[in-house]
Amino acid sequence: MSDASVLIEPVPDPAVRAAAPSAAMAGPAAAAALLSRLLIGVLAVVALVALVISIALWQKVSGMQEQLARQSADALAQSLEARTLARQAQEVVRNTDARLALAETRVNEVALQRSQLEELMQSLSRSRDENLVVDIEASVRTALQQAQVTGNVQPLLATLKAGEQRIARASQPRLAPLQRAMLHDADRLRASASADVGEALQKIDELIRSLDDLPVVNAVAMRGSGNALQAEPVPPGAPWWERFLMRVRGEARSLLRVGRIDRPEAVLLTPDQTFFLRENLKLKLLNARLSILSRQVETARGELASVSASLNRYFDPASRRVQAAATLLQQIQAQVKSTEPPRIDETLAALATAAAGR
Repeated sequence: MSDASVLIEPVPDPAVRAAAPSAAMAGPAAAAALLSRLLIGVLAVVALVALVISIALWQKVSGMQEQLARQSADALAQSLEARTLARQAQEVVRNTDARLALAETRVNEVALQRSQLEELMQSLSRSRDENLVVDIEASVRTALQQAQVTGNVQPLLATLKAGEQRIARASQPRLAPLQRAMLHDADRLRASASADVGEALQKIDELIRSLDDLPVVNAVAMRGSGNALQAEPVPPGAPWWERFLMRVRGEARSLLRVGRIDRPEAVLLTPDQTFFLRENLKLKLLNARLSILSRQVETARGELASVSASLNRYFDPASRRVQAAATLLQQIQAQVKSTEPPRIDETLAALATAAAGR
């Protein structure tokens, strides 16, 4: 009950006024009791409100704890799930790396096989003209090397002729410059065919075989007419003493010769020295032959000049065999000349141009 209600209470009726003095005495005690009850009620209401608020706060805190617990559990579950997914992702990455490496290896193998296949297809798709050019170039280079080693240009000429005929049968205008170059080089090689050493080598072999039959200057032999060693004829009607004297004179003349000696070293040769002289000349001719084959022209000329000097010094110049050997030696010296190795630059340049497809 509030104080305002107490203050605005209606005034009691006159009947009651008589009892007012007695009641006025009891008023302060009742007011104090009422006030205490009022305070107790307020405190009870406040306590009740506080209890309600506390219960509400407790429920709210409990809800927050439950929510935090659920969130923690969810976070833990999500963390575990994330770890599991991370491990799975790592395994997937490792598998992917392995597969990628395998794929790269296979791609490299496929690329290598593709390049090999392309090369094979290019070699298979090469045209007939290109194959012809490659074949001719291989044969020409082989023949050129053989000609440079042996000095014989005939195989090279045959190769150029065969290549020119193959180009003519192919009837390709693109190969016409190559055909003209081969014809020009062949004509130039034929014009310089005198430099071929085949004939000179044959003559050297023939001269070596004839050295054993050449007479030296001091060889004792019967000469032809007008020779001092020839016996004088005996007249048919001469007396016996004249025939005897002529025979004695002939025998004496056969034992003794009188003549002029211009080169004493040639006349004083013994049979052993004559043998070694012939063998030495053979060795010099063989050295000249090897020098010609190895294209050492100056060395060959020196050896041939030495053989010519020995032939004129130690052998009989009046003998036909010696004269024939001297003539043969002069022919060999004339054929041996300083020449460059055979060259076919125009053909090689035309082959390179044809192979390049220009």
